[in-house]
Amino acid sequence: MFKKTYDVVVVGGGHAGSEAAAAAANLGATTLLVTMNLQTIGQMSCNPAMGGIAKGQIVREIDALGGYSGIVSDKTAIQFKMLNRSKGPAMWSPRVQSDRAAFSQCWRKLLENTQKLDFYQEMVSGLIVKKGSVTGVKTALGVEIKATTVVLTNGTFLNGLIHVGDKNFGGGRAGERPAKGLTEALTALGFSSGRMKTGTPPRVDGRSLDYTKMTIQPGDKDPQKFSFLDRTKPVENQIPCHMTYTNNEVHNLLREGFYKSPMFNGRIKSIGPRYCPSIEDKIHRFSDRDRHQLFVEPEGRSTVEVYVNGFSTSLPEDIQYKALKSVAGFENVKFFRPGYAIEYDFFHPTQLEYTLETKAVKGLYFAGQINGTTGYEEAGAQGLMAGINAALKTKKREPFILKRDEAYIGVLIDDLITKGTEEPYRMFTSRAEYRMLLRQDNADKRLTEKSHKIGLATKSRLNKMKSKYSNAEKLINFLKKQSVSPEQINPVLKKKKSAPVKQSGKSEKILSRPNIGLSDLMLVKDIKREVDLFGLNQEEKDQAEIQIKYSGYINKEKNNADKLNRLEAVKIPNKFDYSKIKSMSAEAKEKLIKVRPKTISQASRISGVSPNDISVLLVYMGR
Repeated sequence: MFKKTYDVVVVGGGHAGSEAAAAAANLGATTLLVTMNLQTIGQMSCNPAMGGIAKGQIVREIDALGGYSGIVSDKTAIQFKMLNRSKGPAMWSPRVQSDRAAFSQCWRKLLENTQKLDFYQEMVSGLIVKKGSVTGVKTALGVEIKATTVVLTNGTFLNGLIHVGDKNFGGGRAGERPAKGLTEALTALGFSSGRMKTGTPPRVDGRSLDYTKMTIQPGDKDPQKFSFLDRTKPVENQIPCHMTYTNNEVHNLLREGFYKSPMFNGRIKSIGPRYCPSIEDKIHRFSDRDRHQLFVEPEGRSTVEVYVNGFSTSLPEDIQYKALKSVAGFENVKFFRPGYAIEYDFFHPTQLEYTLETKAVKGLYFAGQINGTTGYEEAGAQGLMAGINAALKTKKREPFILKRDEAYIGVLIDDLITKGTEEPYRMFTSRAEYRMLLRQDNADKRLTEKSHKIGLATKSRLNKMKSKYSNAEKLINFLKKQSVSPEQINPVLKKKKSAPVKQSGKSEKILSRPNIGLSDLMLVKDIKREVDLFGLNQEEKDQAEIQIKYSGYINKEKNNADKLNRLEAVKIPNKFDYSKIKSMSAEAKEKLIKVRPKTISQASRISGVSPNDISVLLVYMGR
């Protein structure tokens, strides 16, 4: 039935599990993906969308590293938007609406076409551990599967409990059973766990909605795509989303049911995502607001099912229905299924190494919501990194780790293992101190060569990346040398309401102005003629423009990152005895003993460890 021993066994077929299985197998590791339902591989459990603020950067990083999330998103997109275009490029974030059913089907097809990857549908209920190392997994049917490494990506299924009003029942997702036994097996091994909560809104029949009462939300006129490869084209025939609002009548109807809400009557004690609150939580916390936005999102091209983004709720179904009928455009709404909240087990991520391998059991990796995160993108990133490191470990190769100045993925993992989390962790641009370096447009430059070195990113992908930046560099050098006279450029500057120049100057300097773009420079015939000769695509032109316009900010962040990396170079011995440091605060000692940071830089980011504590630590280390 199985190979004698797999290099990697991945448990769970969601976004983390799918990326982990693909990465491990593509690195040459014999891999088995064990999931409770093979029909829901890559399932979008919540909203049918990928990307968004900071999350879009993560998807581009996954793609640059050779993961599949960007490719699947492009192949199944029904709408594309680049968010925050009115701000600087560090804030630009791609986002797609996806066809939910096609997304899952595409993931399964890609995985089934991946060499060295096998599948098995079963519930994993336990682990086989010998002498502090994992050696396999046990299923609910008593099947033992041997493995050198194991990656757990259980999502919301660990002892999942679904709440709708005063009713609750076991489930990892609507219509699917929870995973039992694994939490208990892990806690028996000494792991510390907790409970978290997330929620989802009602799904409704789009034929019952009146879109004329809503504001249309179309996709970009010139849509881009996530993947840096040419395997997919930008989305065509985009389907619009719509926007509407709640009102005081809706709020009053919802308040009538608060006493039946598990959020308010004490049945749900776990913490939900702060930045994606339920509708009842929004009404309670922001009682001064008379309306809240709702985004009406189609679930795909071949279905009438609609996702009501912004109306996540665990209130009784009749109250959900009554309140939603009072929203403009929803007067005749028909439900496909009500919203619900779900509680599930997670394990404190401070129990992990940077590779996402657990400290307590060698060869065991955690990725996704089991680590206390929320979001497909955060899960996929962790799955990719866990799958890579599990495969590398089986080959006795050096681990693959990304630093905070190299990727949002590095920020994500460092935050989790250094600071931990008591609420579902979601990535934001504000969490990254080097976001000018970590733009969505340059993820390929930052990461593809690193991935190629370990054998994941292909040679053709690497060559494509090098060609892109080589072409952009040609344009940059040209603009640095090309002079433009007042007669040539002042008519353009006048149109843009920018101060005229009195003497000839380099094109680069003109492009550095805040309100001047490359398209404006190309209104000068001499410049347009030369630029056209380069034969660059739009992506290469954009790259050159960003590097010129923001070179000052980019160089400043690089200098700051270099300073931080000097502290990263100061390693803390594995068995360093913090208890002997008398002049360090008790809180700092406790946190340092718990996290056991690898470097001085990591130690400095631990909550409760002050700059003075770091100074004392350096003295004791002889620095």
